[in-house]
Amino acid sequence: MSVKAGSDGDAAPKGLIAVLFTGVFMAALDTAIVGPAIPVLRESFGVDNRAVGLVMSVFVLFSLCSTALMANLSDRYGRRPVYLFSVSTFALGSLLIALSPSFWMVIASRAVQGIGAGGITPTASAVVGDVFAPAQRGKMLGLIGATYGMAFVLGPPLASGLMLVSSWHWIFLLNLPIAAVILYMGARVLPRQRTAAVQAPLDILGIVTTFTLLAALVLGITRVLDPLLGLVVWPWLLLAVAVLLLALIAVEKAAKAPLIPLFLFGQRQLAITYLLASGAGFGMGSVIFLTSIATHAYGVTAQHAGFVLLPLVVCSMLGSGGGGRMLNRLGPRSMMLMGFAMLALGYGLSAVTSVGLWLFLVASVPAGLGIGIVVGGALRSIAIDEAPVAVRATAQGLINICTAIGTLVAAASISAIADLAGGGTEGFGKAYVLVAALMLAMLLITLGLRKKADTALQAA
Repeated sequence: MSVKAGSDGDAAPKGLIAVLFTGVFMAALDTAIVGPAIPVLRESFGVDNRAVGLVMSVFVLFSLCSTALMANLSDRYGRRPVYLFSVSTFALGSLLIALSPSFWMVIASRAVQGIGAGGITPTASAVVGDVFAPAQRGKMLGLIGATYGMAFVLGPPLASGLMLVSSWHWIFLLNLPIAAVILYMGARVLPRQRTAAVQAPLDILGIVTTFTLLAALVLGITRVLDPLLGLVVWPWLLLAVAVLLLALIAVEKAAKAPLIPLFLFGQRQLAITYLLASGAGFGMGSVIFLTSIATHAYGVTAQHAGFVLLPLVVCSMLGSGGGGRMLNRLGPRSMMLMGFAMLALGYGLSAVTSVGLWLFLVASVPAGLGIGIVVGGALRSIAIDEAPVAVRATAQGLINICTAIGTLVAAASISAIADLAGGGTEGFGKAYVLVAALMLAMLLITLGLRKKADTALQAA
C-alpha cells in the first residue's frame, strides 16, 4: 500500500490533524463522560448495579474485539474508508442509545458504539505514520495521547452540566455534531491511498477465533471481581483463554493473510513493545482506585473524591504532550524509562497514607506525568518504525488491545489485592505498593529495547 501524498511528511493536508485528533477525542470523551451518567441510567431504567455495569463492560468488549478487525481492514483497503466508517458507526451507536426505549436496547447500542470506537485510534495512528515525517511523528502521537487527558478533564463536568440542564440523552447526542464535522472534513482531507489488489481472502476464521478469545479474556478478568461467581467461573474461562490462544496461533499460521500476523511478536522490539503496552495500560488503570485511598485515608467525601485527581489528570496531559515533543530528541527507550520511573514513584508515594493528603497530591504529579508519557507516542512510534507499512495499522491496533487488557487487569487485581489485604486504607496501601513494584518491573523490561530505537526517528 502506498500513499499518494504526504508519505515524506511534506504534504500533510490542511485540517488533517484536526480530523484525527477530534475523532480520537470523541471516542475518549465518551469513555469519560458515561461514568457520571451510570447512576442516572440505573434509576431511569430501574436496573441493579450488576446490570448497569454492562454499560461499560459491553462497550469495552466490543471496542476491544473490533480493534483487530478495523486495523486489518485499514491495512487492506486504506485508512480513509475505515476511519470514516468507524466514526459513522460510533455516531450511529450514540444515536441509538439516545433513542433507546429499554435498557437492553442501550446495551445493544453500546455494542455498536464500541465497534466504531475500536477502529478510530489505531487508524488515526497509522495515518500519522503514513503522512508525517519521522521528525514530526513524536509530536503528533503525543498529541493523540494528550486527547485522553483532555477528555477525562472535560468529560465529568460536561456530563453533569448536560444532565443538570437537560437529560442523560444529550450525553450521547453530543457525539452527533462532532461526528458530522469529522465526516465532512475527513472526506476532504484524509489521504487517498492506492491499495494493491487484495489477493488473499479475509481471515474469517481468525476473526471468529480472535473475537472469541478476547470475549473469554474480558469475561474472565471482569468475573474475578464477582464474589459469588468469580472462583467458579474464572478458572474455566482461564482454561478457555489458553485453549483459544493455542487455536488462534494455529489458525493464523495457516492463514494466507492473517488477521494478527504472528511475525510481529517474533520481532524483539515489537514483542517488548506489546508487553510494555500492557504495563502502561495497568499503570493507567491503576488510577481508578486512587479515589478509594482519598476517601478511606483522608476522609474525602465520595462526591468530592474526583477533584483530588485533577492534578494527576492535568499532569497526564502535560506528560503526553511534552513527552511527544521530547521523543525525537531522547528516543522511545529513554522516554519509557522516564515514564515508568515516575509511575513507580507516584504510586509508591500514594501508598504512604500516614503523612497526609498533601503527600497524596504531591504523588499525583509524577503519577500523572508517567501516565501521559507511557500512553503517549513512544510505543506507537516504535510500532511505526518496526512494523512493515502493509501491517502498520494492525501493529497499532495490537498496542490498543494490549493497553486495554492491562487496564482491565488493573481494575480487577487492585480491588482483589486490597480485599485480601484487609480492605480500607491498609488494603489499598498494600495494593499500591505492589503496583509500584510492577511499574519498576516494567522499567527493567524497558531496558530490553534496543538503544538504536532511540535514534531511529532522527536517522530516518
